[in-house]
Amino acid sequence: MKIAHVYGVFFSATGTSGRGVKAVASAFGKAELLDLTRFDARPAVTEFGPEDLAVFGAPVYGGRIYKGAAERFSRLKGNDTPCIVTVTYGNRDYDDALLELTNLVRGLGFKPVAAAALVGEHTYGDIQKGRPDQSDLGGDAAFGRKVLAKLQGGDFSCPQIPGNRPYKEGGNGGKFHPLTAESCVQCGLCARECPEGAIDPETFRVNPDKCIACFRCIRRCPVHAKNMDTPEYREFAAMFTEKLAKRKENVYFW
Repeated sequence: MKIAHVYGVFFSATGTSGRGVKAVASAFGKAELLDLTRFDARPAVTEFGPEDLAVFGAPVYGGRIYKGAAERFSRLKGNDTPCIVTVTYGNRDYDDALLELTNLVRGLGFKPVAAAALVGEHTYGDIQKGRPDQSDLGGDAAFGRKVLAKLQGGDFSCPQIPGNRPYKEGGNGGKFHPLTAESCVQCGLCARECPEGAIDPETFRVNPDKCIACFRCIRRCPVHAKNMDTPEYREFAAMFTEKLAKRKENVYFW
């Protein structure tokens, strides 16, 4: 197969899923990145041909693909377009998410030929801090090269992807919603970057009914005004960090 264009398509609130997509896509040369994270995301390309290749990436929320990410991907159309599907999870389990995303893009006209469940730093606490690390990214790139060799050999089969039907309950945001400290300088970055438009552009307060607890605003606030500094969160994060301390490795299917 001669690949005309390579696209990295991802929802990545804190950048973790995006890093995995970029590493896998690097095996195929320069990729055009389509970031669907922001609430106002308008990708430059929405339809893909049979000579294109797409690498999809999304985070796992409670064992499922976040519903907002699934909705964004559903705006795209493939035409027997080969694709690689990846999900990123915070070291607990990816459950049905990889199967769900594989089935989703297949229904949009894409042809899954490989998939990967990638471990990344969890939103909460210090779980798998610093991941994906260089070992992870090197493994992602090596996986991409194996898929490239598969396609060059004319093999477009889809591997067996673990998961269950019906899918487990999940796909919603978490219960912790960031606070805004008095140190806020009202730069507006958090409101512009929020995946769900959950931050008021005038008061910069978080709407808990729309917030998905991705902590993108906390990670990006230049003065650290966005925070999750409550006893309830600190207790939960410490417990979760201890529970998920053991390192898991990425799993690849091709």
